[in-house]
Amino acid sequence: MTLTTLKELGSRLHTRKGWLGLLGVSVLFGVLVPVLNLALPADSPLHIPDYVVTVMGKFACYAMVAVAMDLIWGFTGILSLGHGVFFALGGYAMGMHLMLEIQGEGVYRSNLPDFMVFLDWKELPWFWHGFDNFGFAVLMSMVVPGVLAYVFGYFAFRSRIRGVYFSIITQALTFALMLLFFRNDTGFGGNNGLTDFKRIYGWSLLEPTTKLVLYVLSVVALVLVYLACRYVVTSKAGRVLRAIRDAEGKVMFSGYNPLHYKLFAWTLSAVICGFAGALYVPQVGIINPSEMEPANSIEMAIWVALGGRGTLFGAAAGAAIVNGAKSVLTGAFPEIWLYFLGALFVVVTLVIPEGVVGLYGRLAKKRSAAA
Repeated sequence: MTLTTLKELGSRLHTRKGWLGLLGVSVLFGVLVPVLNLALPADSPLHIPDYVVTVMGKFACYAMVAVAMDLIWGFTGILSLGHGVFFALGGYAMGMHLMLEIQGEGVYRSNLPDFMVFLDWKELPWFWHGFDNFGFAVLMSMVVPGVLAYVFGYFAFRSRIRGVYFSIITQALTFALMLLFFRNDTGFGGNNGLTDFKRIYGWSLLEPTTKLVLYVLSVVALVLVYLACRYVVTSKAGRVLRAIRDAEGKVMFSGYNPLHYKLFAWTLSAVICGFAGALYVPQVGIINPSEMEPANSIEMAIWVALGGRGTLFGAAAGAAIVNGAKSVLTGAFPEIWLYFLGALFVVVTLVIPEGVVGLYGRLAKKRSAAA
């Protein structure tokens, strides 16, 4: 099944019945989950524990990253192996705010973060100023990844770097920034990163209600990101992006400049990842350079490949499937998880290159033919 067929499948799933299905899924995860968590007693078989709510909130953030990845890979043909950087930068922006929220409450009772006191820093670095404001931190969680993506993408796309060469460069960027953030003198906590968060916007992060609110916000953000990306890919700009994916040379011959369209999709994707990272950090309670590991960015590409490129909803489903399997296998069989992930990528590539969504379309077509 080709990407064109996948696109047609996506259109069918977004008929009136498809939109109702999307609404139903949104209500299920955005309304029913909180109700089952709050309204039912802990001994009820339908009760959803607090830790499950946190895990589902993480999955919603991962799904946003997958949708952002699909925007540039599935619809623009740009395979990035460095999106973990944008996700981590958004997380660091929020982590810096959460560290400043607890000024005077750390181990050393200092207005500086504990790791700065330990390293004998005398004052807050200039790039930390302003992050005591929640709105500024949220804004920077999108601006910093967006600016980095714009600058990097401008020079890369202007030089007409594409294909595997672009993927390798993005992975090199990820590795370089990971090594930079591992250094203690950069002012981001070094190997340990930023942790020991206590409050967000005045609300205790230990309270189940706060975790539930963060989960609901993550689900709402995922729906809004999905709708925004769907609007982009169904617009005139989206048609140009698909044309660039399929035949960039013909697009240039037709009078369009691929640089502007690719740069737009690339920067928007980075901004979404940064915002997802900002929602992710308060729920997991830590951000460190391990989020920038190249393996994490490769795993993001696997989410999209498994779910189905060029569908958006398939990418989100792929993120949920892979991370759900990861949560189960790392607990039951931690030593085989990486082998499973590698085998999954091989199976998807050889057996269902169109992903889970494409497999669903193939089975639906067979049922229709049999009927």
